[in-house]
Amino acid sequence: MTTADVDRERPNGRSSHGPADGFDGFDGFDGFEVFRDDWGIPHLKAGGALALARAQGHNAALDRAWQLETERHRVLGTTAAYLGAEAVDWDRFARRARLADTARRCYDRLAPETAAWVGAYVAGVNAGLVEGASRAPEFAAAGLAPGRWEPWTPLGVWLSTHILFAGFPTKLWREEVARRLGDGRATLFATDGPGTSGSNGWLLTGARTTTGAPVIAGDPHRFIEDPGVYQQIRLACPEFDVVGLAVPGVPGIAHFGHAGGVAWAITNAMADYQDLYREQLRRTADGGVEALGPDGWYAVHAHTETVEVAGGEPEAVEIVETDRGPVIIGDVRDEAPGDEAPDAPVISLRYPPRVTGDLGFDVLPALLRARTVADLDTALDGWVEPVNVVLAADTTGATLHRVAGHVPVRPHENRLRVVPAHDPAYAWREGAEPTPRTEVDPATGTAVMANERGLAAPLGIEFAPPHRARRIRELLGTPPGSGARGLTGPPWSSADMAAVHTDTRLASSRQLLSLLAWAPDLGPDAERLRDRLLLWDRHMDADSADATLYSRLRADVVHRLAAHPALRPVTGDADPWRSAAYPPLFRPWLAAVPRIGYALETLLTVGLLPYEDRLAIVAASAEAVAATQAESPWGQVHRVSPWQALPGATPEEVWPGLAGDHDCVLSTSSVPGITDLFARGPAARYVWDLARREDSLWVVPFGASGVPGSAHHRDQSELWASGRLAPVTTDWNLLHRTEESTTTMTTTPEPTASAASTVPALRPAVHEQKVEGFGVVRLVPVDPAADADLLHGWVTEERARFWGMADHTREQVREIYEFVDSLPTHHAYLALRDGVPAALFQTYEPDADPVGECYDVQPGDFGIHLLIAPAEGEGAVKGYTDALLTAFIGYVFSDPAHLRVVVEPDARNEKALARMVRVGFELGPEIRKPEKTARLAFLTRAALGLV
Repeated sequence: MTTADVDRERPNGRSSHGPADGFDGFDGFDGFEVFRDDWGIPHLKAGGALALARAQGHNAALDRAWQLETERHRVLGTTAAYLGAEAVDWDRFARRARLADTARRCYDRLAPETAAWVGAYVAGVNAGLVEGASRAPEFAAAGLAPGRWEPWTPLGVWLSTHILFAGFPTKLWREEVARRLGDGRATLFATDGPGTSGSNGWLLTGARTTTGAPVIAGDPHRFIEDPGVYQQIRLACPEFDVVGLAVPGVPGIAHFGHAGGVAWAITNAMADYQDLYREQLRRTADGGVEALGPDGWYAVHAHTETVEVAGGEPEAVEIVETDRGPVIIGDVRDEAPGDEAPDAPVISLRYPPRVTGDLGFDVLPALLRARTVADLDTALDGWVEPVNVVLAADTTGATLHRVAGHVPVRPHENRLRVVPAHDPAYAWREGAEPTPRTEVDPATGTAVMANERGLAAPLGIEFAPPHRARRIRELLGTPPGSGARGLTGPPWSSADMAAVHTDTRLASSRQLLSLLAWAPDLGPDAERLRDRLLLWDRHMDADSADATLYSRLRADVVHRLAAHPALRPVTGDADPWRSAAYPPLFRPWLAAVPRIGYALETLLTVGLLPYEDRLAIVAASAEAVAATQAESPWGQVHRVSPWQALPGATPEEVWPGLAGDHDCVLSTSSVPGITDLFARGPAARYVWDLARREDSLWVVPFGASGVPGSAHHRDQSELWASGRLAPVTTDWNLLHRTEESTTTMTTTPEPTASAASTVPALRPAVHEQKVEGFGVVRLVPVDPAADADLLHGWVTEERARFWGMADHTREQVREIYEFVDSLPTHHAYLALRDGVPAALFQTYEPDADPVGECYDVQPGDFGIHLLIAPAEGEGAVKGYTDALLTAFIGYVFSDPAHLRVVVEPDARNEKALARMVRVGFELGPEIRKPEKTARLAFLTRAALGLV
């Protein structure tokens, strides 16, 4: 089987052979073009892989600028600086887990060609961010300018996106359950927990399709974010032409792609590959930190960082890393450690990229270049995380069904619980566990992956219930006309797959309804409720009032179970989520009621509660629910509740209601006992057709654009909510060429006056200078009103005490800079490093300033003041201040009338004085001013060799 009409998918419809294949119009590897389909989905075309990576980064910056900025701050652990106190918990975790440092390590180990490819993507991002930010209202709402991406930032985005993917906090829950209910109950609540993400995926061989070629389809279930976590995109150059779902901030197409000759998709394997160790730490006399290891006490790495908090006080975070890994829970106690304290544990996290320095990014460009299943299989041998189950097929009919990822070799107990750090029995061994694989069943011609305990069983502890996987197999095996709703096969077409995506059968309802059938001594209203639900078809359809009724019954049962004496050690006041021992970030994994809700089927089946107690609970719940008359369709109460970094920045929206539920194939996951709203669900849907790629289909929850107000910001919402899909347009002649190209990477449209006033990066610069190895420094005028919060935060820090404004209010700071702005002899500028505010730079004419009364002012003297901003997370570089001084001095001496720079730092500020001498200043006398004793210093043009 070969792909039909392939030449129509090539740029300009040219032949696929020789250099004239539609890419001959590019200038070497520098140029690129952007096309879009009717849904605004970008199709990028370039003369080489590096230019295409630049194009992808540039496009992400234009379409998803706010999302990229949010992800960059999440990597650095600096989100609280603009989101406020509610973001501190993540920032503390990101710092303590050393996400940014791990990303740097992994970047340094990339193959040179991969590093260049990632670097090209980052160059594209940096080139497009200012323009992208000018389109996104969130920047103005947050008072934020887009920051500079480092070459390793995409690796950090991938790491921060997936660090909680394997659900290591579930081990904290098991630890609490074992401690309170006994070791034998540790896995009592085992199921697909609230912090994990799953997916559906299935493959049909050519024997089961209308075209005779394979079809792959599915949907990743993740937290629904706005903008979405996946971006529909096409990447085309002479080496490859791939459509798929990219992760904004990460180059290439990792999880779901169709390269013409081969297509692939993944689900979460539910493998366990991260460990938690209970540490013993102690403080030494000199302030250092020691940990207890297998060979006794030893010194560990420790340093302190500051998390800035918008509207609040900064928080100090001590970063400690032992031989196992970074400490993410608990603090170093000054007193001598005693026995393990379950109420105040100190726990470190060990995760593969931190240990090996490998995040698997060398696989990403290899996936784009794959032509066959064999190519893809070889590339996936280098995959690291997250650990996935992969389905793939190519146009020859070859298929692949395997696990890919790095699972360390260590004792089984490591997967279950928090283990002691000092015991060598729990150390990781060399190498990794073998990754299972299997053949697609030739009898059925299908393969299914839905996070169940199947192919990846040897690698994990907790898996999703089997209902979704069984239901998909049932639907794909259904003969025509046998009752499966909306299905016409077998054989199956690509269009048939939407009916599988949207199936709403809730098989997990069986046990609760079975108990309801036998519930004793029901009153008349409860009997009517029972009879109604026993006749219900068990489909969580959006228009079904019975589905809502079932959800209400289920929620009531959950709460009655939580109140049962058998579970009281983990509920109520004893609920682990109330414990102060664990950071609030981990509360979703520690809350008992959601755990009971997700494990309801198990708890109503196993012998933890006597059968009579279970019947009594269901009977009481039926009476309670029957006593209320409220009735509404499921889609009215079961609405999506997406995560937004800054929800108040755009007008409030009414989010759509959907069918489905946690254990349906349409897995729109409410939290039983807590809410009917859902935050997890299909983050995308796809159908990859190996016969004709143009017959493939896809959809995302909202739209291709992350820019509020864009025509393509919400235009896929109705498709997604109703279960329909958009076509994958691959004929270049049907696409719309845009003006987004290489030229926009160097030419930025003029910002509006209001945007320029609010966002410093959009203001015209009085000076711009590239400092080698540091970045581009731009000096822009201070806007006293727009910059008041920023400046107040800087000048009132302890580190800025020499500035003399430590006790000033925001309004006082604003008034001071309004006064400075009114003077023709004094000026204040923000220094931006690659668009990010890095320093406050002020200039003045000494003979018009009080300092002029303290020394003999010479013709050509020009005074400056300098306040360096707090270093942003781990983004500061060596020689930071010296690099800024280089730009400032360059600006001053760009005016030939300026012959000598005058500075007057506080005489006690030895660090600043030493820096001035190092740059070339000559120290002068001390002078007394009303607010301080200062030390003059002078730098002449002659000292720098300037004429």
